[in-house]
Amino acid sequence: MSLVPPIRWPAEDIWQAVSPSIPDFSVEIVPTIDSTSTELMRRARAGRTEPVLLVAERQTAGRGRLGRGWQSDAGEAGDTLTFSLGMPLAPADWSGLSLAVGVAVAEALHPRIGLKWPNDLWWQDRKLGGILVETAGVPGEGGGPAPRYAVVGVGLNIATPAADGMRTPPAGLRELEPGLTAALALGRVAAPLVAALQAFALGGFGPWRARFDRRDVLARRAVQLSDGVQGTACGVDADGALLVETAPGVRQAVRSAEISVRPAMQPVRG
Repeated sequence: MSLVPPIRWPAEDIWQAVSPSIPDFSVEIVPTIDSTSTELMRRARAGRTEPVLLVAERQTAGRGRLGRGWQSDAGEAGDTLTFSLGMPLAPADWSGLSLAVGVAVAEALHPRIGLKWPNDLWWQDRKLGGILVETAGVPGEGGGPAPRYAVVGVGLNIATPAADGMRTPPAGLRELEPGLTAALALGRVAAPLVAALQAFALGGFGPWRARFDRRDVLARRAVQLSDGVQGTACGVDADGALLVETAPGVRQAVRSAEISVRPAMQPVRG
């Protein structure tokens, strides 16, 4: 059995790209961890809120939205890319942050990657990856929005995983770009993601809305909410809420993290 060569992560290149704007930024690479996001949230609760990019070659207890698992302990190292970015932020409004993150990641990776509200990256109606945003309180000075420590977790399929037991079939980034590696993908995404969080802190979701619309895979599709309500997805509003037309002229803004959206795979005509 041949040995798999170690992954050569571009940690130094990422640090050089980010450190001019965030001097205390650091990059950490670990071979195995339960969850990069869980670890950064543990640190934040212990008072450690320094800006950091934490990358794991394998996760044993990765987490997705609504408590779903995101496993990366199967297959070869490098078949998935899992990392979390933690940094203090104080935007006037946090609404739409996960959508802005999705836009930044998709734009950095490939023009054909779509976004499924609120936090999935899709290609050809299959899931390429997901995003999880969490925050923890941090001490701050008065006079402006209260800062919080934002932890942005990203999981991406590099190789296409088996679809066993998955409700949504998976896709892999190598289907779009055969030579792509986890290290190359991280090098493309990390610095733009930091810049996106900084821009969001200054301007909120508004500047990202049109960019999300261009990649919105639910637009004009029939959808069903978890409470059984059916309708047609009509983009997102200025706060990043999904707009669903449930009857002619009646639109519902979907904001709750407890609402899941299942798309019908045929676009609505007209």
